[in-house]
Amino acid sequence: MFWPYFFYTWGCIPEITKNCQDMTNASSTYLGIVGGAIIGAIVSWWIYNRQKKTSEMQDSTLNRIKELDENHDRILKKLEEFDIRHETTLDTIAELSKKVDAFVEKQEKLDDSTKSD
Repeated sequence: MFWPYFFYTWGCIPEITKNCQDMTNASSTYLGIVGGAIIGAIVSWWIYNRQKKTSEMQDSTLNRIKELDENHDRILKKLEEFDIRHETTLDTIAELSKKVDAFVEKQEKLDDSTKSD
């Protein structure tokens, strides 16, 4: 197959090729490099994948917080408008109450003056 020729270009690796002079230091170095590259690639992919998922979750949470903040601001504005209308209504009711009280006093004075005559 292809692999023995590929490893043969790196030197004699007794673990893979047969009938070669033992070059244990070179073969262990090559296998260590290949193993380290594979493990490094797997760990790098795993870290990247976890960071990507974490970043997506953080973005989604931040967007939700932003939406809640906007809704909160809208509710506060509506409450402020309601408070202003409420104050206007209360002022109008107080004014009507004064007018009714004044009218009742006038009516009582008229009734008293009519009875005393």
